[in-house]
Amino acid sequence: MNNKPIAIIDLGTNTFQFLIAKGASSDYKEIVSLQETVKLGEGGINKGLIQPVAFERGINAMLKFHELILKHEVKKVKAIATSALRSAANGQHFIEEVKNQTGISIEIIDGDKEAAYIYKGVKSAGCLSKKDSLIIDIGGGSVEFIIGNSEQIKWKQSFEIGCARLMDKFHRTDPIPPESITALNFYLEDSLKDLFIATSNYKIENIIGSSGAFETYTEIIELEKGNTINLKKTKRYSFDKNELLTLIEKLVLSSHQQRLVMDGIIPIRVDMIVTAALITRFVMRKLNIYNVVMTTNSLKEGVLSEMMD
Repeated sequence: MNNKPIAIIDLGTNTFQFLIAKGASSDYKEIVSLQETVKLGEGGINKGLIQPVAFERGINAMLKFHELILKHEVKKVKAIATSALRSAANGQHFIEEVKNQTGISIEIIDGDKEAAYIYKGVKSAGCLSKKDSLIIDIGGGSVEFIIGNSEQIKWKQSFEIGCARLMDKFHRTDPIPPESITALNFYLEDSLKDLFIATSNYKIENIIGSSGAFETYTEIIELEKGNTINLKKTKRYSFDKNELLTLIEKLVLSSHQQRLVMDGIIPIRVDMIVTAALITRFVMRKLNIYNVVMTTNSLKEGVLSEMMD
């Protein structure tokens, strides 16, 4: 057992996730868990540039994490960057600034490695069986799809069609107009050809949605029923098909103001949940898979699992 705390930073397109934990991967103790809204892709994601304001937000978040690393005397830190920093012309400049100001080294990983970490995180939640599942992780910059079971990954791919990218392309007026939904669906049809070829080779039992938008669907559905749900203690949640599709329709038709007052949506997802919902519905319908499960585990738990093991 590892009794020395370790820190993991997942530098996503919308949020930077920070975790300090100790113990074993199967039974670890969370010391600090934070999510900082950085919106690294705001105003520039499809231009391949981190805008100055977003750049500063990112640096400030890393300075905050650095203070916590010092406070908890963490010696082992792993910081991983994904889609936004991968594709930004000034991504390397951001990495150098973080190194200069905090001493933290950021590793940019490709979509393939990202998908492998997500699989590890989902597997550590105990969500996989001997039957094949399709894991989906909808990020701001990219979406990872993994076909696998409790024993192995059979296929994986990352697509640069995250909800921040789609929002920038298709969700420019609110509520999103029907013609934009049609255009977005055509775009997904074209972008996800590799996924459709891969899924035709396997008998997929269910879709497992990894954290993010799927956590939001869970919270809204349960809160609407008058139930309280603690996502910290909920590793897995099975959706009722009709409840999920009804919610997706409601989100797609809603205005910014309506979503703003909906219980269960954290501020960062108020607008991006629309394109995330459209991706979810498109994949469910296209593959005719309506057995959907949410897990709160994702990339950072996959990294944690590797570091602790």
